[in-house]
Amino acid sequence: MKDTLILFDLDGTLWDSAEKVAESWNIIFAREDPTLPPVTTEDVHRVMGLTMREIQDALQPALAESRRDEVFRIANEFEVEYLYDHCGMLYPRLRETLEELRSAGYSLAIVSNCQCGYINAFLASSGVGDLILDWEEWGRTLKSKAENIRLVMERNHFKKGIYVGDTLRDQESAQGAGIPFIHAAYGFGRAVNPEGVIDRLSDLPAAVRALDS
Repeated sequence: MKDTLILFDLDGTLWDSAEKVAESWNIIFAREDPTLPPVTTEDVHRVMGLTMREIQDALQPALAESRRDEVFRIANEFEVEYLYDHCGMLYPRLRETLEELRSAGYSLAIVSNCQCGYINAFLASSGVGDLILDWEEWGRTLKSKAENIRLVMERNHFKKGIYVGDTLRDQESAQGAGIPFIHAAYGFGRAVNPEGVIDRLSDLPAAVRALDS
């Protein structure tokens, strides 16, 4: 067993759920308030990686705050149910890549700025739940991503970690947690001089070996 934990962002790193998320939210928006403008896949891409409060403020700013909180609470609960049965787009060779890392002795975890239940929906619909040691999400702890990275590492007794994500915020979170960052350049965002870069998910084992040699 390696002494380095590989931690993943989710959206833009392991899958792209934006189309299915938009579908689920629009069902709720139409039911709760037909005057609400529907959201598109592009809208969801634009806010991927933000906390749920930041997302709702960005997408439905005209709603009164209390009503916005209520509508998105309902939408987020429905979204999780929807994703169990409507899997997002998995990036190519997802399972094969995770299996290769596991075969090399690495343990794997997920840390995401998502609502409660979202990671479980991913694990169930993607079929890779058996490969993931642990996970944490903003909706459960209300902590920053950097804090959640450290939380997962500490409770699994890892002193070394590598975080894999697709945005500058992910890179800053890795820096805040004191671990190297590999940028998933195929995702939704950019990075500045990361320790590693991958252009496809299947490149990850080689990038990990280069950092953890």
